[in-house]
Amino acid sequence: MRTSPIAFHSRRSPVLAANGIVATSQPLAAQAGLTVLQAGGNAADAAVAAAAALNVVEPSMTGIGGDCFALYFDASTKQVSGLNGSGRSAAGLTIELLRQEGFEDAMPVLGPHAVTVPGAAAGWSDTLQRHGRMPLADVLAPAIRLAEDGYPVSHIIAGQWRLSADLIASASPNGGEMLLDGRAPRAGDRFTNANLAGVFRELAEGGPEAFYNGRPGAAIAEVLQHLGGVMTQDDVGAHHSTFDDPISTTYRGYRVYECAPNGQGLTALIALNIVEGYDLASMDRSSAQYLHTMIEAIRLAFADTRWYVADPEHTNIPIDDLLSKEYAAARRNLIDDQRAVTDPNVGAPVLAGDTVYISVVDSDGNACSFINSNYMGFGTGIVPQGCGFTLQNRGAGFRLDPQHPNALAPSKRPYHTIIPAMSTDANGDLFACFGVMGGFMQPQGHLQVFANLVDHQLDPQAAVDAPRFCITDDPPNSTVYLEDGIPPETQQALADMGHPIESITAAARIGTPGKGQVIYRNPESGVLWAGSDPRSDGAAVGY
Repeated sequence: MRTSPIAFHSRRSPVLAANGIVATSQPLAAQAGLTVLQAGGNAADAAVAAAAALNVVEPSMTGIGGDCFALYFDASTKQVSGLNGSGRSAAGLTIELLRQEGFEDAMPVLGPHAVTVPGAAAGWSDTLQRHGRMPLADVLAPAIRLAEDGYPVSHIIAGQWRLSADLIASASPNGGEMLLDGRAPRAGDRFTNANLAGVFRELAEGGPEAFYNGRPGAAIAEVLQHLGGVMTQDDVGAHHSTFDDPISTTYRGYRVYECAPNGQGLTALIALNIVEGYDLASMDRSSAQYLHTMIEAIRLAFADTRWYVADPEHTNIPIDDLLSKEYAAARRNLIDDQRAVTDPNVGAPVLAGDTVYISVVDSDGNACSFINSNYMGFGTGIVPQGCGFTLQNRGAGFRLDPQHPNALAPSKRPYHTIIPAMSTDANGDLFACFGVMGGFMQPQGHLQVFANLVDHQLDPQAAVDAPRFCITDDPPNSTVYLEDGIPPETQQALADMGHPIESITAAARIGTPGKGQVIYRNPESGVLWAGSDPRSDGAAVGY
């Protein structure tokens, strides 16, 4: 990595620190994580503290009514471990039931049937139990203070809240808990959330049991059944996280880690394997040749993972074959340097026959890549009574084709878009802790940001600042959105190749191309370099 000049759309220089850095999408949450680091916590403690604080200050993207995933790098052992904190569907929810209610072709995006059991509360606790140094009560303390004392709502978040105000007000009888005098808070309004603070205090004192089998869990089941859902207290109380071995691949001497399915991190790894066969460093990052190569690689990767990624407890996923270099070579051969591939098909890999993201590195070199999400903004907008949070709509990720690996079934985890990432160098030392949030944009962001770091040797801030492409509507096909930093002549050349192009500018850039955070650790000096995406209110803070 070299120190990069301030490039197009770079609004910040990288943040450098020697003792620890927290990078996330809202400054008050970053400060909450830093407070925990300075109090003696490690990367896991700080990541959970920031995640809880984001629940308070950025509820338009995340919350304890959603799910989480984490990767943790232990500097003493040089091992990376993964946590899957995603929830499952109700035991009584079936394809047949939904068809009886008129849902023939696709899962409902809103309403009680779109809710899966929220996994964040257990995921926070389990992350601390396995990797943290501090008790849950101390880690949640900054978020509780923010909820009880109130905080000024920031500009971008106020805008997101306003867009969802009608949904929140109408989705359940309790929507007023997430509004201010019946409306969304405006930028600069002070918002307090005593109900959420109460839930956090119950979790701090009684652990996940107090959440899932206590008052919050009962309130979740009650409101969903009131609205016609089938989730029960037993469904909520049965939730548990899993500690799964991460999946990984090598890329130009670095090892890149992602959480295993049911997350879509596999997409980023397949795409990296494909583009490894190209000399990206010699290409102009703003050229049609470069972007065409990256777009085609991610489209081929999505063609595979939109089929194969599902709950591994319900289906067999050929991960080793999908991640083999031989399979990548076969998929690479499908790329035409002059034309976009029309409707790429799922491959046959068996060769032998919006979201918030937090990156933290502490003074010992431990790192936690942590992501927490409601899925679509405020999720369903449904508020359990007296709880001060909305419930996610992750169930929308299922398919209603019973032959599909990701078909809806009782007590099953859906295809999940949120994915943290991590990379180590050839010696097994931490190279980068990174992530890019935003639905299907996430693996596309991982591919582009990691190539910026490795192939183009950009510093973390320049790596996240650089203009991006995004296929967001229904990968692998559909519109390719290009940020306005990509030259018009490049955009026209891509259109001429057959890519369905649309330029995104101004406010559209806030959400469509994702929002990333990156921390790089210099292996010789231990100095940390961080970048926080200018497309959000985020910040990287260190000491």
